[in-house]
Amino acid sequence: MSRTLEDILFGAPRPRAIAITRVMSVVAAGALLLMAAGIVARFRSAGQLDGRLWEFFGWQTTWAFLGKGLLGTLASAAMAGVIALTLGLVLLLGRLAPSRLLRWPSIAVIEFLRGTPTLLLIYVCFLVLPSIGIKMSTYWMLTLPIGLSTAAVVAEVYRAGVLAVPRGQTDAALSLGMTPIQGFFLIVFPQAVRYIVPALVAQLVIVVKDTTFGYVVTYGELMQNAKVLIANYHSLVPVYLVVAAVYCLVNYATSWASRRLGRPVH
Repeated sequence: MSRTLEDILFGAPRPRAIAITRVMSVVAAGALLLMAAGIVARFRSAGQLDGRLWEFFGWQTTWAFLGKGLLGTLASAAMAGVIALTLGLVLLLGRLAPSRLLRWPSIAVIEFLRGTPTLLLIYVCFLVLPSIGIKMSTYWMLTLPIGLSTAAVVAEVYRAGVLAVPRGQTDAALSLGMTPIQGFFLIVFPQAVRYIVPALVAQLVIVVKDTTFGYVVTYGELMQNAKVLIANYHSLVPVYLVVAAVYCLVNYATSWASRRLGRPVH
């Protein structure tokens, strides 16, 4: 009996397909293990896994220095996230406004910020603004560009969520006597946020990663402090492995917290 297109795309896989998937998974896992083993062997032959390069991780001062950098990373990422979520909502309202005087400038700002690299915005704050008399601390030279760059993406994420809410929800709010603004903030937007939680989390993770541009303005974030340790102890691979693990833990904690917040309340 022939299978329909719907069965092929959405139906349960047949035993042969399951067997092929398992074989491919085993082959891929084996290839990754071999690759990892080869990388470890190269590190060992280069002396990057020698015990002397790991000794300073047993010192309290090392972890205090890394912890200070982590606090700098979290402080910058948190403020950039607040800027992105708030400004993104403002840009969304402007883009959805019926008036062209609000809609077109909002679209222009969104497209400009989306198309401009975050690093370029940091250089503007670091080199251009001081030349015209606008001075900021290194914290804001890093945080503000990240927040602005992310706000444009967040605005589009918001818009996707709003468009995913059925039009009938807005009509129902208006029929109850709500104004368009009340219907948006009380009915439409809360539902839209539920749809876009995964995308917002992805953007917050990117914000944390973007703080690694702190080296441009010599802001004391985690990666900047890691480079200081490398320069002092010549321990390239161990330091980067530890810092990578720290970033993974921070991003995992962010994802876990967002999943908790995104769960429906019973």
